[in-house]
Amino acid sequence: MRLWPILQGLCLVLTANGAPVLAKAFLQEWGAQPLDLGCAFLDGKPLFGKSKTIRGVLAALLAATLTAPLLGLNWDVGLLAGAAAMAGDLFSSFVKRRFGLPPQAMAPGLDQAPESLLPLLACKGALGISTAEAAIGASLFWIGELILSRAAFAMGIRDRPY
Repeated sequence: MRLWPILQGLCLVLTANGAPVLAKAFLQEWGAQPLDLGCAFLDGKPLFGKSKTIRGVLAALLAATLTAPLLGLNWDVGLLAGAAAMAGDLFSSFVKRRFGLPPQAMAPGLDQAPESLLPLLACKGALGISTAEAAIGASLFWIGELILSRAAFAMGIRDRPY
């Protein structure tokens, strides 16, 4: 197992998933329009919900793209990681809305797995990691996200601790 490539991927995942939270704290209402524009799915429930914003997706894409070169990776690897992280996050929000869970409700596993495993798998060739190493990175993200979200809540950056 090679630790550095896993850490590179993990940094991209953390950056992509943390950027929307920081963007909300710093940009406040700028770009706060819901990504789904308030549209409902066939079941009448919101597609993603009002907490998935244009600001958040743009922040994730930009932050991951800018972070990749700092980690010795091409910018397009960061863009791919950011896009895959947001796709995973939107997928989990979509599923949570189908189950009737409110925005930002905690759903252990569903909250962490798609937004971490999907980008690590999407970038595994560029990172030179195996599927098992991507799973290890996703597991580390899960643990780290629970710890970091509580710290961010204590600092007033997050609205709720997880």
